[in-house]
Amino acid sequence: MKNRGMSAAAVGSGRAGTTHAERKVETETFGRLPDGRVARLFTLRNRRGMVVKVTNYGTIVTELHVPDSRGRLADVVLGFDRLESYLAGHPYFGCTVGRVANRIAGARFVLDGQVFELPANEGRNCLHGGPIGFDKALWRARVVGPASVRFRHISPDGDQGFPGRLDVILTLTLTEDNALRFEYRARTDRPTPVNLTHHGYFNLAGQGTVLQHRLMIAADFYTPKRPDHVPTGEIRSVAGTPLDFREPTCIGARLDQLGEQPPGYDHNFVLRGDPEGWNHTEVWGGRPDCPAFCARVEEPHSGRVMEVWTTEPGVQLYTGNWLDGSLVGKGGWRYERHAGLCLETQHFPNAVNLPHFPGVILRPGRIYRQTTIYRFGTVDEGS
Repeated sequence: MKNRGMSAAAVGSGRAGTTHAERKVETETFGRLPDGRVARLFTLRNRRGMVVKVTNYGTIVTELHVPDSRGRLADVVLGFDRLESYLAGHPYFGCTVGRVANRIAGARFVLDGQVFELPANEGRNCLHGGPIGFDKALWRARVVGPASVRFRHISPDGDQGFPGRLDVILTLTLTEDNALRFEYRARTDRPTPVNLTHHGYFNLAGQGTVLQHRLMIAADFYTPKRPDHVPTGEIRSVAGTPLDFREPTCIGARLDQLGEQPPGYDHNFVLRGDPEGWNHTEVWGGRPDCPAFCARVEEPHSGRVMEVWTTEPGVQLYTGNWLDGSLVGKGGWRYERHAGLCLETQHFPNAVNLPHFPGVILRPGRIYRQTTIYRFGTVDEGS
């Protein structure tokens, strides 16, 4: 994996960790669901000082502590200290969304001649798998390495209107080069759409807004959308638009040109990736061991850098436009608009109804594969 400007020394900075023999995933109780089931919290550490906390409720990454250019750790994801706050409702902080991420127009689709009706939970559309999606499931979990946890969820036939029993496995690993690796695999017993993603809200400064973060996305095209955020089916060039992030650009530099209310980004980008890996009739699996460069984010004051690599054909940039200060997160931080940014690697929104988009249909005997890596470091000295 090419470094693309991260300082190897900086990536390895921070507080010295434990030896390999001492490293292990710590497990504790995070809280109880209303039905009495227990949610667990897993703490992963590497030898470079990075710390990740994830719960099996929704596979939510609740904390992600990353060193800055001086080795000081800060938690760079939005979320809550207690399970009860997640149970009370939140805008998909740090979770896995599915069975189909993003929007399905009209909350319906046709598959092999049969019409499937879904619950509409955003206007007339189905968003992120419906009102009781994978983000609200209590996944089974087991530790599979010194900094790796494997989560499993079985979504029954008819779950939120989707056909087929879907068996999903997510392996979450914290690597020694300060990367958080998400590996999704899924099987089904009936044809069904599948489009999974991690919905983390990142703020590399630790607090404040992300408007001064500098962003680059490896995309020459995007999918225009209707006012309800569903793609029109077109694919257009980013050139000359406020969606041109081919060169590092401050996120807040062109918000006034977007014409969005509330102002901010909520757009799908067509990644360069590996177009030869796209299959327009079946679910696109890419090459799961060869993620392509997706995006790079730099925070100028801390010097932190996040790179995203993925096997997916698209990424949704969302800048927390609907945060309004009503949610109080970790440490009492009140989450105002633009407090975090999401880079949701994905198939394109509403692809199940737009056959010219990369396909999202998984069939029996096939395996859905998706790998996304969020890698952290700092800018090179003097860069």
